[in-house]
Amino acid sequence: MTIRKLIILSFVIFLLPLTIEGQKKKRVVKKATPVVVEEPEEDPRITNMREMTQQIIIIDSIVTDKDRFLSCFQLSPETGRLSTSEAFFNKPSDGYVFLNEMGNKIYFSQADADGRQQLYTCDKLGNAWSAPTPLAGIDEGITEASYPFMLTDGITFYFAAKGEESIGGYDIFLTRYDSHSGGFFKPENIGMPFNSEANDYMYAIDEANNIGYFVSDRRQPEGKVCVYIFIPSDSRKVYDAGQYTEEQIRDFADISRIADTWGNGVERKAALERLKNIQAQYWAAAPNAQAATDDMLIVINDRLTYANAREFRSAEASALYKELITVRHNLSLLETELAKSREQYSEANADKRQALRKEILSAEDKSLKLSEQAKSLEKRIRKLENEAL
Repeated sequence: MTIRKLIILSFVIFLLPLTIEGQKKKRVVKKATPVVVEEPEEDPRITNMREMTQQIIIIDSIVTDKDRFLSCFQLSPETGRLSTSEAFFNKPSDGYVFLNEMGNKIYFSQADADGRQQLYTCDKLGNAWSAPTPLAGIDEGITEASYPFMLTDGITFYFAAKGEESIGGYDIFLTRYDSHSGGFFKPENIGMPFNSEANDYMYAIDEANNIGYFVSDRRQPEGKVCVYIFIPSDSRKVYDAGQYTEEQIRDFADISRIADTWGNGVERKAALERLKNIQAQYWAAAPNAQAATDDMLIVINDRLTYANAREFRSAEASALYKELITVRHNLSLLETELAKSREQYSEANADKRQALRKEILSAEDKSLKLSEQAKSLEKRIRKLENEAL
């Protein structure tokens, strides 16, 4: 190899590391700065309200049309009566009416000059109602109010309202009548789980049977609402943060699953029996089965529960529904008689017990057959109606 070739080779060997290092530098890719997405902060009122979620047992829930939810409220006569303004005043009108047990005082909502619902009261004087008087003391922080309900004490008043104290659309509020001023104290938002970021309204309690109701359109499609039936409590008990996780309390506040509120199920079972007795009273008071059609609920599927014959699309299912009402009515009457006979049997002498035993056995047989007939009708009704949907 010549000296010239050696010089060239040495020069190439000298340049090679520099070339490789340069290529390495070219391949260095600058890492991108991660994009930080800031989540919007939750309204502190919602956070605080969730932490103070009231512990209740929701025994059942019913999804129904928004304009039909009152048919799901089965209140005892001692509680008073709820109605739409249109039905009560017999003229086209939005709003809702509460009539007290005595039938001499109403609380109702109607639109003001700006078209917003506001609350009023009237007293019955002879055969006529007094001029409407706006409810005093409830307007602080509230722009619109409706869905009135007064407890039997004539003091504790519930209603739904929109305004700066609401976390969604309508929220449920509580106030009390002040006899000294003739008005009401400043209303308080009753919190979760009754209220949400959706519309929540028409809170009512049947004190005679310890059954409560309220309505919400949370997680519901347009035109539908859910009626929640719960067990009221005299004292407010919240979920213990030491016993439940933050996620569990959030689920309770949102009413993610009503079954999570049942506990061991004992209180719920007793409440369902009370609810069944209320329905029986309605049927017993009805002059015929047709009159009771607006007071009996039937589950059609996971999304639908009907409260009257007019909701059916299937004519055959509607006819069977009316038949089911009669069967349930007869079953309710029979069970009432059975209870009386069993009570008499426990106190009767040997001869009387012999006669009562035959009556009880016969009634139990009829009760079993009626129960089977009711189950069969319910099954056929659901099948026919779901096929028609």
